[in-house]
Amino acid sequence: METETKETITVDEEGAGQRLDAFLAATLPGLTRSAAQRLIESGMVLLGGAVPKPSLKLRPGDRLEVAIPPPEPASALPEDIPLEILYEDGDLVVVNKPAGMVVHPGAGNSEGTLVNALLGHCTDLSGIGGELRPGIVHRIDKDTSGILVVAKSDAAHQGLAKQFSEHTVKRIYLALVFGSLKSDSGRIEGVIGRHPVDRKKMSGTARHGKHAVTHWRVVGRYPEACLIRLRLETGRTHQIRVHLSEAGHPLLGDPVYGGSGRLKNLKDAGLRSLVKELGRQALHAKTLGFIHPVTGQYLEFDSELPPDMQSVLDYLERI
Repeated sequence: METETKETITVDEEGAGQRLDAFLAATLPGLTRSAAQRLIESGMVLLGGAVPKPSLKLRPGDRLEVAIPPPEPASALPEDIPLEILYEDGDLVVVNKPAGMVVHPGAGNSEGTLVNALLGHCTDLSGIGGELRPGIVHRIDKDTSGILVVAKSDAAHQGLAKQFSEHTVKRIYLALVFGSLKSDSGRIEGVIGRHPVDRKKMSGTARHGKHAVTHWRVVGRYPEACLIRLRLETGRTHQIRVHLSEAGHPLLGDPVYGGSGRLKNLKDAGLRSLVKELGRQALHAKTLGFIHPVTGQYLEFDSELPPDMQSVLDYLERI
């Protein structure tokens, strides 16, 4: 499997005054300006250890660190992968995604994704998302389990995308978090954008980001942990994980947003062992509700906690 390549570029007098995206497109072979913008916005370009804006005007001596992902396949290929399908008609399909499955192909994940599995199941996914993301109107993280809706027709894709952009889709998650929240319910609001230093993370302290709102309610309190129900008003990348981590209550098992650091501080050895076995953030997309974009009927789907999260919860209930 190909890995990303790294380039270090020092801006000379000729490059001074150019926009960053234009400079990269002119400097790196085969890179278009739009591709350069995507690299920058995904945090693959660093200037002085921070993520710059594509419009930044360069100065002589600026030192750029660029990570270039391996080329993506031209299109996703169908694969015979079992799926738990909750609903399907001619316009859309609703799937209960297992933890560990990536939603669509990308750098380093050209096979074994939900899209590959869906193409093996049905050939009529909407083409609006492109050859690598057919029918995809929303995503959940690889290691988050739960419900997604995928469009099979262009009309469904456009209608669903409109509902997601207008924040009218009902999205309920269950999460297990470290510690005990002071209140029984609350609302977290702020801006989420790419972390200024770590390009693989998102942050609520980013200078440039998108408005994000999460509503939460405690469902169960246990020694050293809580089970909480979350309703997404918006759907930003890693939104729940960032909001809870920055509130001081990272998800059990979350290796990126503080879950690993808090694990060693757990006093209960049994709980510590179970969280290690979990091997992922304890987050499940439990409920999804939306208006069928073609029939106008309201549809709502619900899924139980997967066995790995349920085993942690069962242990918490016992102690």
